[in-house]
Amino acid sequence: MKLKKSIISVAAFTTLAVAGGASASAQEIEVKKGDTLWGLAKEYGTTVDQLKTWNNLGSDLIFPDQELKVSSKEYYTVKKGDTLWGISSSYGISVDSLQGWNALESDLIVPGQELLINLDDKQASTPVNTSEQEEAAPAPQEEATPEVAPEAEEPAAEPAEAAPQEEQDGVVKELTVEATAYTAECEGCSGITATGVNLKENPDAKVIAVDPEVIPLGSKVYVEGYGYATAEDTGGAITGNRIDVFIPSKDQATDWGRKTVNVKVLETK
Repeated sequence: MKLKKSIISVAAFTTLAVAGGASASAQEIEVKKGDTLWGLAKEYGTTVDQLKTWNNLGSDLIFPDQELKVSSKEYYTVKKGDTLWGISSSYGISVDSLQGWNALESDLIVPGQELLINLDDKQASTPVNTSEQEEAAPAPQEEATPEVAPEAEEPAAEPAEAAPQEEQDGVVKELTVEATAYTAECEGCSGITATGVNLKENPDAKVIAVDPEVIPLGSKVYVEGYGYATAEDTGGAITGNRIDVFIPSKDQATDWGRKTVNVKVLETK
């Protein structure tokens, strides 16, 4: 078995690239011809079901050169624009769990910060479809262990999601609003939002100003053309179906202008 990456401790581990330019680390192996999930589970002191959950597998079929996670612990490095909501959703875990594992007292995270992910708490998700390669192998038994599938063509890439999952599931409310932009770098601006977020110290925060009667403060939202954000601020001119999106650069805020966008409220407090 070729061990490609392993975790030594929180302070010493090897990183690997993940979607969006962020990075994560986990104990991972490369499947070789003859390997089975049952055999790998025995070798690494885990179960077939755990391996399938960690790797989002819909059957017991694995392929040579396929990379599999063999540990429940993973470390994710925060990138610009990340939110706890987005990270927890991508891993199928709750925001509360992510905060608990990392002793976070608020939703505030910063680029370069490392977050512990416990894959054992991963919620059920749609398994990877391998039916296009060949039929799934039967569940391995103690008495007769099925062999790994023979060398095959590269598995077909999964189709890209048409839209973020949060846009499709778990939407509390959806509305059309008039959106303008604002920045903390202005004369007389404190840079502190209505909920206490310091935008001057956290210029990468994804924050919007809202009318709390329409979108409650603390709500997680997806704003068309802006992305995932949190309703953390208010404004004298922000009433009814109006929002202000925070953009750190004054020039970029000016370029945003005034536009009509769709907002999906994903979670409210």
